[in-house]
Amino acid sequence: MENDYIKIARLENVEALRARLATLGIDLPVDQSVLSAEQGSPLAEGMRVGPFTAGNRWCIHPMEGWDANSDGSPTQHGLRRWRHFGRSGAKLIWGGEAAAVRADGRANPNQTLAVPENQRGLDQLLKVLKDAHREAFGNTDDLVVGLQLTHSGRFCRPKDKRRSEPRIAFHHPLLDEKFHIDPHDDGIVMSDEEVEQLIDNYVVAAGMADDIGYQFVDIKACHGYIVHEFLSARTRSGRFGGDFDGRTRLLRDIVGRIHAERPNLSIVVRLSVYDIVPYKTSRDVGQPMDYEIHLPYRYGFGVDTVDPNTIDLAESIRLIKILRDTGVVAINVTCGSPYYSPHIQRPAMFPPSDGYHPPEDPLVGVARQIHAAKACKEAVPELTMVGSGYSYLQDYLPHVAQAVVRAGWIDSVGLGRMVLSYPELPADTLAGRTLNRKRICRTFSDCTTGPRHGLLSGCFPLDPYYKTLDENKTLREIKQRLKEDE
Repeated sequence: MENDYIKIARLENVEALRARLATLGIDLPVDQSVLSAEQGSPLAEGMRVGPFTAGNRWCIHPMEGWDANSDGSPTQHGLRRWRHFGRSGAKLIWGGEAAAVRADGRANPNQTLAVPENQRGLDQLLKVLKDAHREAFGNTDDLVVGLQLTHSGRFCRPKDKRRSEPRIAFHHPLLDEKFHIDPHDDGIVMSDEEVEQLIDNYVVAAGMADDIGYQFVDIKACHGYIVHEFLSARTRSGRFGGDFDGRTRLLRDIVGRIHAERPNLSIVVRLSVYDIVPYKTSRDVGQPMDYEIHLPYRYGFGVDTVDPNTIDLAESIRLIKILRDTGVVAINVTCGSPYYSPHIQRPAMFPPSDGYHPPEDPLVGVARQIHAAKACKEAVPELTMVGSGYSYLQDYLPHVAQAVVRAGWIDSVGLGRMVLSYPELPADTLAGRTLNRKRICRTFSDCTTGPRHGLLSGCFPLDPYYKTLDENKTLREIKQRLKEDE
């Protein structure tokens, strides 16, 4: 199914983008031209991240490559990706990889592991990244690198890429239905004792990252994974559910324990500050699942309980302030989940295979994230914050990134899927080089569709490296079948 949204690649200049934003009623600053570091680009300014100073305002988001060895150690694919992070020119590497703190908490059998048995593998990743950065830019004095720690919760697939083994915070009626979870199976709900063990896993993983030389750890509290899910566990009984204090206890306890046991290790949090009602998987335009019988809505975080498709950042900002007071040095602002609301979390013209065609112009989703991050920054101005959701801006990503940083809307702009196709984009912008349009991510969503079918993640359409892999042929066949089914 085709929609009538105007593709970014068809907008010939900044004026055309501004006109499109005006047509959509979107308030978004767009600089006329992109400045180099020598010309005084706001993106070239240094930025504090706890005790460290990152040399510029570009950030690389953590990702899951689905391409580690079964023991969690990196393959050539993962090492190549981290090498690209090092040469990207970004000075803040926010985790690099989503590393599971225990083997049964992986989203796939080939996810990186942050366990003692894989200490050498995590050390390899850091060394490759730093060596690449040093080779490209002379030194690593202003490079700040951390490791993201996670547990996949509802989306665990530790043994078979196609077989789910969920561990959940509570039974969510819509997500249970969407992902075929028996709503009466209480055996998959983590007990309070198991949650305490999970906290121990995070502390061990953080200590290992500290010993290796990572400058911070990120406690992943976003995208529907376990720590994020606990934030909406209103229907859960016990210490880790119910009211705000109970629902935020897991995240707060992880931060508190790491801070107590590793006082010199900086802690950051990537946080989904708002959610939305899960959407139906469809080859048609996306539609929310039927939620009216569940009103008032008790299953989301950062949403209005009367209208769960409306953002309410009150609890999110309250949590950010608490995290600041407990020693968290930076927040990476994101939203939703790629599993059940990809159009708000990862705006794209072309949907992943388990998604749906966008129900709104993706520019609307980009602006929603940017404005939510702005609201969080205004509420807690002293805390360093990174913004997400910029890749869909494509050719004009640097124009908007420069403008929002200049305006103080956000401290740093993060790149995710864009860096898979064009890792040197930060370096090119700061050097004043013209962007290579052939390498700009066009949000084809292959980096998501591949993993959804048991393949590794990468930019198959634009990266020659992935084009040569056998998985590329398999992915093309999958996409052709999906197209025929529409």
